[in-house]
Amino acid sequence: MRLFGCSCCGFTSSSRFAPADSGGASAPVPKSGGTVDRKVLEEFAAASRILADQGVVDAFGHVSMRHPNAPDRFLMARAVAPALVTADDIMEFDLDSTPCEDRGRSGFLERFIHGQILKARSDVMSVVHSHSQSVIPFGLVATPLRAMFHNAAFLAQGVPVFDISKNFGATDMLVGNNEKGVDLARTLGDKPVVLMRAHGSVAVGPSLPVAIFRAVYTEVSARMQTAATLVGGGGPIAALSKEEGVLADAINLGAASRAWDMWKRRVGAA
Repeated sequence: MRLFGCSCCGFTSSSRFAPADSGGASAPVPKSGGTVDRKVLEEFAAASRILADQGVVDAFGHVSMRHPNAPDRFLMARAVAPALVTADDIMEFDLDSTPCEDRGRSGFLERFIHGQILKARSDVMSVVHSHSQSVIPFGLVATPLRAMFHNAAFLAQGVPVFDISKNFGATDMLVGNNEKGVDLARTLGDKPVVLMRAHGSVAVGPSLPVAIFRAVYTEVSARMQTAATLVGGGGPIAALSKEEGVLADAINLGAASRAWDMWKRRVGAA
């Protein structure tokens, strides 16, 4: 891909890259999906900075976007802290998470989260992985994460929990190969959000702004749920029903652009 002109959970170099599940054998560089407009890259880079600005990610976490001209390719920053991402940091990968370049740049170890979800879900255009602090506790307890208000309506569909130990035993907790990515995508199913036990969460959307919106409001709703539990003394919480969630989320899908425009301005990308 001509791009004009963590590292969260580790990184690997694209130089003489070998997939994590290839046994170390060198792999050919996949063909690029084609040139991406500079304005698209700049807006995509701003998404990482927005996540940092909104407190969803710190030095760790990442977002991907399906290639605008090639559905079997996706874009993702090189392994750099989200707040520092610029358009020049964007890399292109195939859906097995092999980089479409040989420039020696380091990609995120957990890019397999993105590749396998995008492979499994043709409706998904963007994926966000974070270690959002208010969300993580809900992957450790039996209490499900629920939709506390209309902006988090997408959570009313249900939020599954991915436990990597179920099929892989004791691990470093990272989704560091395609096999683990497939298992995570299977757990996500058709939902907008999946929690990752003792790790973090993933939010997906039909567009980049919606995926960012969902990642932000997953964190906000988690904080509200903790507060409601404390205020209510552990009693029942009148969260959105599934039916209410469907109705409210239909509005959010159109209104997410309002938040997106504001968030872009905050990070200097308006």
